[in-house]
Amino acid sequence: MERILGIDVGDKRIGIAVTDPLQITAQGVMTLRRKTRDDDLEAFRQLIEKYELKKIVAGLPLNMDGTESSQTRKTQNFCQFIKKRLNVEIIYIDERLTSSWSEKILIEGNVSRKNRKEFIDTLAAQMILQSYMDRAGK
Repeated sequence: MERILGIDVGDKRIGIAVTDPLQITAQGVMTLRRKTRDDDLEAFRQLIEKYELKKIVAGLPLNMDGTESSQTRKTQNFCQFIKKRLNVEIIYIDERLTSSWSEKILIEGNVSRKNRKEFIDTLAAQMILQSYMDRAGK
C-alpha cells in the first residue's frame, strides 16, 4: 500500500506528515521553512521520492463560515504548482481549527512558546492527514 503525504501550507512554513505504509496512522515528519518556489518544489520532489508518494492531502484554510479566503487561494495555487510539476494527486480537506487544536495540544504538553512554533505546523499536517484517513475509512 502506498503512503500519503499530508501538508499544512503557510506563507512561511509548510507542515509535513506522512502515513505509515499501511495507512493506519499519520506521523509528523517536519516543518519546511519556505524559501523560493523552486526550493519548495525540490523539497517536495525529495519527499515524494523518499516515501514513494502519489497522493497529497492538503489542508484547505477556509473562513469559519466556509467561504474561501486569500490564504485558501494561495494554498490552491501552491498545490496546483506541485501537482503539475511532480505529477501527484492533490486532495483538499477542510482544515479549520487544526492549527488552534495543535497549539492547544502543545500547550497541554507543556511545550514552551519558542518550541511550539517549531512543531505546530507539523502537528497540524498530522491532524489533517489523520482526519482524511479517518473519513476515508483507512
